[in-house]
This record gives sequence, structure tokens and C-alpha cells, in this order.
Amino acid sequence: LFNIIRLKIMSTLISVDTCDFNYLLKITESTKGNLSIQLKKLGGEKYINVNKCFENNYPKTRYKITSKGVRLFEKFFKDIQTLKKN
Repeated sequence: LFNIIRLKIMSTLISVDTCDFNYLLKITESTKGNLSIQLKKLGGEKYINVNKCFENNYPKTRYKITSKGVRLFEKFFKDIQTLKKN
């Protein structure tokens, strides 16, 4: 999670039920290509679920944090707090 885009993705997903690619694009202020790569990395590690569907006859991809992703996110911030105290 030391990559700022991945941190923004995980921070967003932990605070919402699901969201789509365009919402994450706005939040991360990333390019489409870079966001795509970071989402694939997070999905590959099973930190997020990727759900592709159709909405009004248009393809839509939705993302949701997994329980493994929540644990990673919480551990990341506990580790940061521990470092800050030392």
C-alpha cells in the first residue's frame, strides 16, 4: 500500500459498499491506464473483488474490498502508527 494510488483505492473501498471505475478515477486523480494496472494488482492479490456487469446495456465494472483487503488496510495503519510512536 505504499503506492499512493493503491492507498487511495483501498481507502475509498473500505468506506463504501462498492464503486465503479469512473468514481475511482476521480478519487485517485490517476490515468485510466495506471488505475487499471493498480486495480489488477489489488485484484490479483485478492484484496478487492471485481464484478463486471451490464447497466442500461453498457458494460460496468464495480469494485469491492475483500475481508483480506480490510485486514491488510488495518494492519498497514497499525504499522504506521507503531512507527510514528517510535
